Amino acid sequence: MDTLIFVDQHRRVLLTILQEYCNILNRNSETSIQLIISQDQTRYLIIDEGWQGIQRIHNLIFDAEIRDQKIWLHHDGLDHGITDELVAEGVPKDCIVLAFHPPHIRKHTGYGTGVNS
Repeated sequence: MDTLIFVDQHRRVLLTILQEYCNILNRNSETSIQLIISQDQTRYLIIDEGWQGIQRIHNLIFDAEIRDQKIWLHHDGLDHGITDELVAEGVPKDCIVLAFHPPHIRKHTGYGTGVNS
């Protein structure tokens, strides 16, 4: 499969899943759950921001990047994590890098290592 088509599919799957999460999270939140996508569509963030009473809220919930034809998960603070949903939508496990784990641990996760062999 053409690399650009493969990467575009990753983007669409990731975007769809993240939009669904934002919709669900916004139903039960006093704050605003926002999906932020970089202009080149390689970085995806979900943040929680606003006010709860007199307390300012600004939290990173999710951070992913598409790099080297893989989805790099830098932070996944979603309740159940996103990896199973990515795989269920056809993203191969070796194209998902759990970047929140150090490189020497990644080879034991069953997902991509992010290291070229």
